[in-house]
Amino acid sequence: MTNSPPLRVTATPATLDLIKTLVIEYGPVLFHQSGGCCDGSSPMCYARGDLIIGDQDVFLGEIGGQPVYIGRAQFEYWRHTQLIIDLVEGRGGMFSLENSRGVRFLTRSRVFTDAETEALDALGAP
Repeated sequence: MTNSPPLRVTATPATLDLIKTLVIEYGPVLFHQSGGCCDGSSPMCYARGDLIIGDQDVFLGEIGGQPVYIGRAQFEYWRHTQLIIDLVEGRGGMFSLENSRGVRFLTRSRVFTDAETEALDALGAP
């Protein structure tokens, strides 16, 4: 029996609802899992084109039809976890599109099972 690989990134229903609204207002968006600095380690949401994705960014998947990336160095720390993008009350990252709404995106995570890790490793992808 082969195990299908798990998704590296998922989102809560509240997150998916806000993504729909943001896409209506700003057009296509993208998420980048921040590695720290002034905005902590929050998932940041940008209008596509406002953040340049480079060779050191790893594509994790899509949430609400929008791409999610993480820096390669941070990915190495989190490669054995599934990221779950949630929405909570509070102030978001100063450059993230949800900032003025009284809510912010928050990354939760869970460690992959051994079987899930094997299935991801079998793909040979990040």
